Amino acid sequence: MTSHVYTLHSTLELPLEDVFEYFEDADLPVEIDDVEITRRNNTLIVSAVAAEDNISKYTPTAQLKASVTENRIYLDEEEEDESGPFGGGPSGAPQWTAFGQQEEEQVERPSELVEYACFKGDRETVLQNTALQYPMFEVLCDLALECEKGTLTAITARDGELQATRIVNGEERAATLKVVEDPRDAPNGNGINWRDNKFIS
Repeated sequence: MTSHVYTLHSTLELPLEDVFEYFEDADLPVEIDDVEITRRNNTLIVSAVAAEDNISKYTPTAQLKASVTENRIYLDEEEEDESGPFGGGPSGAPQWTAFGQQEEEQVERPSELVEYACFKGDRETVLQNTALQYPMFEVLCDLALECEKGTLTAITARDGELQATRIVNGEERAATLKVVEDPRDAPNGNGINWRDNKFIS
């Protein structure tokens, strides 16, 4: 049976360098032979390369899409001076001159700009194209386990069974499916918002 991704929502963020390192030695699904990584300005695209020849070279395969942003990362925290009240205070704290006047000492914390790949949005934004879509969803789940920040929720079907996926800050969490409304009974045609995964708990 074919597998399918019905809904997906992602707020995943991880350093761009980690994305490239992951794919250097990634354990890809058997349906995917390799991936092609392309960067266009502030957009990163990871495209699947089919392992078999039964997919035409003109058929667009599934791809993961992320925006690239810069975040300032502080390299260390301010260290406290443990020499006591006569040896000064914590780094950056007010110091006193010989005349009892307060003197502010500004200490600039060391930092650097780090590029992050942000896989944010719904299925149509993060996971595009139909061919090899489910295997690329599995790749996205593996990436989610590498993320220290962000959430991935999804409803998929595999071997005829619906499955719920929820990964939060790099950890897989328990998830269950709940039927909360029958769209046929909804007034004014307002059924379930399939872009909203609040019914995944």
